[in-house]
Amino acid sequence: MTVNVETLEKLERKITLTLPAETITKEVESRLKRLARQVKMDGFRPGKVPMNVVAQRYGYSVQYEVMNDKVGEAFAVAANEAKLRVAGQPRITEKEDAPEGQLSFDAVFEVYPDVKIADLSDAEVERVSAEVNDAAIDRTLDILRKQRRTFEQRAQDQAAEDGDRATIDFAGKIDGEAFDGGKAEGFQFLVGEGQMLKEFEDAVRGMKAGESKTFPLAFPEDYHGKDVAGKTADFLVTVQKIEAAKLPEVDDEFAKSLGVEGATVEALRADIRKNLEREVKFRVLARNKQAVMDALVAKAELDLPKSVVQAEVDRLVEGARADLKQRGIPDADKAPIPQEMFTEQAERRVRLGLVVAELVRANDLGAKPEQLKAHVDDLAASYEKPEEVVRWYQGDNRRMAEVEAVVIENNVTDFVLGKAKVTDKSVDFDELMGQQG
Repeated sequence: MTVNVETLEKLERKITLTLPAETITKEVESRLKRLARQVKMDGFRPGKVPMNVVAQRYGYSVQYEVMNDKVGEAFAVAANEAKLRVAGQPRITEKEDAPEGQLSFDAVFEVYPDVKIADLSDAEVERVSAEVNDAAIDRTLDILRKQRRTFEQRAQDQAAEDGDRATIDFAGKIDGEAFDGGKAEGFQFLVGEGQMLKEFEDAVRGMKAGESKTFPLAFPEDYHGKDVAGKTADFLVTVQKIEAAKLPEVDDEFAKSLGVEGATVEALRADIRKNLEREVKFRVLARNKQAVMDALVAKAELDLPKSVVQAEVDRLVEGARADLKQRGIPDADKAPIPQEMFTEQAERRVRLGLVVAELVRANDLGAKPEQLKAHVDDLAASYEKPEEVVRWYQGDNRRMAEVEAVVIENNVTDFVLGKAKVTDKSVDFDELMGQQG
């Protein structure tokens, strides 16, 4: 069969499909007969409904279904014959000037683009590395100690310091009027840990049990409480008690309480180092992967299929709605979310997906079974029962597809780093983990 493909613009194409009207008619009759044997209608025994009654009730829907099926089949055959990689769904319209006994349709659709990737040898990529030092282990130990701290009541004459737990009563007013959420009794918070607005913490710091203080507090313009955002309130605070934090000592007993095998401080530090090194490995890989993907996009030349971009925009909008729903936003499924806010992100994702796919195809960078196993083992290693986590991944095709996508991206990253001009840079542990300042 010779297929005439008309180029409309860039990636848009048109094919004219022609079907014998008799083919449609026969298939409609065949389906109506099958339906008549099953359909139940008042006044008739099952399977005894007259064909004209079945046709009157179901003829239009069956005709529509057959047309969709037959035109879809014809389009698939034509696209395959023309060796076209169709992107998205075709827009099909029936033509009025079909030859007698024929039905004609125009199918307008997009094809996937040819992806041209320039020479990667002059692409510049910064590859980072980082090490886990003793200071990082010490900070992790401090976090673990804080998570297990206890509190002891301070003497009456001792003032509140950072790290203390304050129990207070407070009442706030704006222009002399109380407001929702502005009053509490027996309220506890940790001084200096950002649980309250800075002005509030500054006011309580230095106070003693039994003391009261009145102070102004300016709510930020972007404060989550819309009724008070940007306004200034006067607060009266009375301190009931101040408790000092008591951190556990880092000793073998502390290691035992954390379930560390060996129950020694040395074993605890070794366990922390192993976990931090695993986290550093994943973060370094993610950062280097991002640098590679940026370099790839810059080296690629291609047109984007509008239909694929739109499908990605729709997916991002639905994701945003799902996020709003999870946060408890009322009528999240009806929330007005402008599609334009996702266009740039969708275009980048589609562009990157097409470029990566081309690089994988051209250089055999698909995920090997041993790579999939190694990655799942890595993911499971930080859990108490890694073998159960491995089974959890392997027991679900969707989860394994996600693992495969990550492994392919890793293969692409290694391939590009092997070709590009790479500048190695050692970054500080805190910078990598996002703990600066």
